[in-house]
Amino acid sequence: MLGLLIKPLQRVHPRALDFIQLMRLDRPIGTYLLLWPTLWALWLAAEGVPSIKVLVIFVVGVILMRAAGCVINDYADRNFDGHVSRTRQRPLATGRISAREALILFAILTGLSGLLVLLTNALTIKLAFVGIALAAIYPFCKRFTFYPQVVLGAAFSWAIPMAFAAQAGELPIALWLVFIANLLWTVAYDTEYAMCDREDDLKIGVKSTAILFGEADRLIVGLLQGLTLICLLLVGSRFELGLYYHLGLVAMTLGFAWQQWLIREREPQACLRAFLANHWAGMLVFIGLALDYAMR
Repeated sequence: MLGLLIKPLQRVHPRALDFIQLMRLDRPIGTYLLLWPTLWALWLAAEGVPSIKVLVIFVVGVILMRAAGCVINDYADRNFDGHVSRTRQRPLATGRISAREALILFAILTGLSGLLVLLTNALTIKLAFVGIALAAIYPFCKRFTFYPQVVLGAAFSWAIPMAFAAQAGELPIALWLVFIANLLWTVAYDTEYAMCDREDDLKIGVKSTAILFGEADRLIVGLLQGLTLICLLLVGSRFELGLYYHLGLVAMTLGFAWQQWLIREREPQACLRAFLANHWAGMLVFIGLALDYAMR
């Protein structure tokens, strides 16, 4: 679909494609991985279909904040991406977009997200400040810690308490089960993603859980996936979810097994395929959750 839009956009502005690539709008996997847990939370908070207003705010907010996260990530990595085979053609790494332009774009995207949050309530607005801070600091964590995936997990999961705040006006204790499940899942799939770049990252001194786990990477990813499923089973119990939700968890389990098979040789392209497959896992859990409420 993006291919159909490239030429018209380039006629409007010859550098439009560079900014699309900087925001990763041409690669929506990150948007999906942020969107599905957000939708889980909205449906749980509403005990069914959430209000249209809140749904639109969060869907648009997911798109904007994921784009902002990609921009600040590439800004932080602008001096490293050129040394990694998978990222050396990114707009900041090649100089097609300047660091100043990237920061301006980041400010615009976060500003638009902030305007959306103002349409919610005071509790959601307060939580949004934490979300923006997590999104801003994550890209720099890989310089100082082997756990940047944990920070990413917190950033990707922070929409969950925000969704409960916006839809239900409160933060029930049970929501933190959803938060923990998504954090564990994020660390698992982003470790798969980091396995694609492990050799390059070792050369340039960038840290990740893939490097930290070493030969135990597959085992630990499997443990994280198992803990994710346990937490989601507890979510099902706490929110009194039924057959369709649990069928979604079965589908996620089969997806995790497929990912383990893909990463068995630690081949970079296979690890990338395993990472990309998480989109389907999150979507199937959401479909099961939505059907569970719809069939009541």
